[in-house]
Amino acid sequence: MVFYDGYCALCHATVKFILRNDRAGDAFRLAPLQGTTFRARVPSERRVGLGDSIVVLTREDNLLSRSEGILHVLRQLGGGWEKLAEILGVIPLPLRDAVYDLIARFRYRVFGRGTNLCPTIAAELLKRFEP
Repeated sequence: MVFYDGYCALCHATVKFILRNDRAGDAFRLAPLQGTTFRARVPSERRVGLGDSIVVLTREDNLLSRSEGILHVLRQLGGGWEKLAEILGVIPLPLRDAVYDLIARFRYRVFGRGTNLCPTIAAELLKRFEP
């Protein structure tokens, strides 16, 4: 399950990237961080310290945020994306997260902020989303 900031244009682009590259459509479900699914699946005590842009809940019930969440997505997409995750994974976590945090900090100013929790996508892809 990938939870994303429903108001962030960069997060919407990430969702579209996932949809485009998860061709079988079974690697990820998607839901906004502001939605009911996030509140139902992630208790408040587990939300402490999580990022506010992309959070991944794995099948093993692990919560991954920041660069670890993005690397997990790339690994699950497989192929060349998995190789990219391997390459990026050698970068020390503090440095990866510092870059992630810098992008996250300026994402609204650079990429914009929307009013819709769900990105605009084809109707047949809506079945991959949770509220």
